[in-house]
Amino acid sequence: GVSSMSGAEPGSSHPITRREALRHGSLAVGALAVAGAGGAAGLEPSGRAQESRLGPAPERPLVTPPMDRVRIGFVGVGLQGSSHVRNFLAIDGVDIVAVCDIVPEKVRRIQDWCREAGLPEPTGYSRGETDFVRLCETEDLDLVLTSTPWRWHVPVCVAAMNNGKHAATEVPAAYTLDGCWELVETAEARGKHCVMMENCNYDRPEMMVLNMVRQGVLGEILHAECGYNHDLRAIKFEDADEGLWRRNHSWVRNGNLYPTHGLGPVANCMNINRGDQFVRLVSMSSPSRGLQAYAEETFPPESPKRSETFALGDVNTSMIQTALGRTIYLTHDTNLPRPYSRIHQVQGTRGIFQGYPNRVYVEGRSPSHRWEEAESYYEEFEHPIWRRLREQSAGAGHGGMDFIEDFRLIECLRAGEPTDMNVYDAAALSAVCELTEISVAAGSAPVEFPDFTRGRWREWPQWEIVGGLSLIHI
Repeated sequence: GVSSMSGAEPGSSHPITRREALRHGSLAVGALAVAGAGGAAGLEPSGRAQESRLGPAPERPLVTPPMDRVRIGFVGVGLQGSSHVRNFLAIDGVDIVAVCDIVPEKVRRIQDWCREAGLPEPTGYSRGETDFVRLCETEDLDLVLTSTPWRWHVPVCVAAMNNGKHAATEVPAAYTLDGCWELVETAEARGKHCVMMENCNYDRPEMMVLNMVRQGVLGEILHAECGYNHDLRAIKFEDADEGLWRRNHSWVRNGNLYPTHGLGPVANCMNINRGDQFVRLVSMSSPSRGLQAYAEETFPPESPKRSETFALGDVNTSMIQTALGRTIYLTHDTNLPRPYSRIHQVQGTRGIFQGYPNRVYVEGRSPSHRWEEAESYYEEFEHPIWRRLREQSAGAGHGGMDFIEDFRLIECLRAGEPTDMNVYDAAALSAVCELTEISVAAGSAPVEFPDFTRGRWREWPQWEIVGGLSLIHI
């Protein structure tokens, strides 16, 4: 399955608190008061203060001078963080300079890997939860990548950028609107990249669909369906890795806690922030049953896990509309028994792709009213990135897409090209977290998206296709 994983030691993972949770509720209530229970335009929980205060966004996506080598510091090297390290050890032009984790043994493991690869030992940082600040202040780095629990994503990225480093973070980049704005504002003020590492953008079927969309095979794209539907009950309740912090969010938050895996690839097909943008959403959640039932069935009567209560509805369903009127259906389902699915449906005027299982229908090409297996389309429509890197990425995390994601970030930095994903993408996709919580709390009222681009989405160029060794960004 696909998830952002980092280990943490018991007692120091700082779960989201009830006080923090109350902030979500007060936002929803305040938005209702301002908007008079919603209205046709939808709530505006972000206000427009940040947009006007920051002034216009840059005219063009950020580019920075090419660099011969990329010096990296890692913050959080649990499951997903250590997977990134393994990828970067196999990518040319990378120096692993520093590594930070609250568990000293995990720092030493990464140091051992580097020595075994014949590379210098990175400096270790493990003096508690905020030692990443010392790393950012001390080390001569180009990039800091964080794979920590969610609550640390924004603090690590901001510390990196404020100390002259580019930042990259696992998903979501933030889970509050304030956090999204802080990333945008800091990136603009410091002139630094802030990239959300959305690996599903680079999965083989998603990239083929993007290629088909760019070539017009599916016609004009009007609608998409996507989600993160993954039975995480065992992971949420384990006494290690994500179990130390992820379940805690389910205690107090009710919305879509993890929107970007499904939403990222379809946003690319719709040119979000590059010709279109998210405008509003409505969201509703089912009752919460799955985690309570799992605890009762799994743990002995005396276990405190059986007495926990959860705010998170088992299935959250949201609808997003874009500025061009296109629609997106988005789900989050992590508390119930089910096989994994991101849905991944892209519907155009000439055809449709639908995932899980992957299948295609193109009018005039497919048998009338009958699906074709997607496999038969790879020979013609395989994305050039996959043609180029498939052999090199074999065996890497999540079917190879993690390697391609990491490879592309380094390639863009070394070439002085815009990164595939930028801070505005990180903010727009991550904003769904709190916007869905606000809509759910307000009785599924429509909620307006902030415009993190402040109008630039109308003029920023659409991603192109990477071909050969051209280094043209997608």
